[in-house]
Amino acid sequence: MVAVPAPARDAGGMDWSAAQYRKFEDQRTRPCVELLARVPGAVGRAVDLGCGPGNSTEVLCTRWPAARVTALDSSPDMVAAARARLPGVEVVEADLAAWDDPGPFDLILANAVLQWVPAHDRVFPALVDRLAPGGSLAVQMPDNLDEPSHRLMREVAAGGPWAPSIGDAAALRTPRHPVEWYARLLHGRARLDLWRTTYHHPLAGAAGIVEWLKGTGLRPFLAPLDAGQRAGFLAAYEAAVATAYPALPDGTVLLPFPRLFIVATRR
Repeated sequence: MVAVPAPARDAGGMDWSAAQYRKFEDQRTRPCVELLARVPGAVGRAVDLGCGPGNSTEVLCTRWPAARVTALDSSPDMVAAARARLPGVEVVEADLAAWDDPGPFDLILANAVLQWVPAHDRVFPALVDRLAPGGSLAVQMPDNLDEPSHRLMREVAAGGPWAPSIGDAAALRTPRHPVEWYARLLHGRARLDLWRTTYHHPLAGAAGIVEWLKGTGLRPFLAPLDAGQRAGFLAAYEAAVATAYPALPDGTVLLPFPRLFIVATRR
């Protein structure tokens, strides 16, 4: 059995905040609902990798209420929130490198987590190998590294007095391969259902975009900074975002957010 590498998302020393993540929970949960709607068959045993505050696990349990479900996350704050939300579910605090349960699973859910995990050429086949015949690996990953929101993160990070502290924070997120790469990687191992959706989230101006990203993509950039550096970086980033995302007449802005979906059902 091939071990799954440790998520890069734990780097930087800043833990995940369940409260920050839940500020946009409806928008973050919708992709999981749409992902699990495409998973075929019955599910007896399932695991939710990177369960966050339990919103994705709750979707899983609602869809298959009789399933035996384990949820896993490396953040103590996220684990505490998930346990409070789902007292009947086993929620384990561990990173993917320490997760050695061989299964077999009818469903492995990885909702918005594998973008933080390196070595997809090893990770995806290793996860498929832990499926029971007919079981599914259900993956959703943000596909927004080329969007202005993320391009500007990198540019602002490199162009201010905070640059030496931030370093190469962008490298903490794993670059996503083209969808054809995943299709070739899993060809012959699984029956594939792949698609890409761009959501357009109405948010409260540039500040709303920044607030959204403080819970996810901005974390590696903010983690190394002291309070003064963080305030300066965020002010410069918000000004750049305001230019890239012009407001609608009511003051809201639309944040395009592309996501890649993969359902790999083991043959």
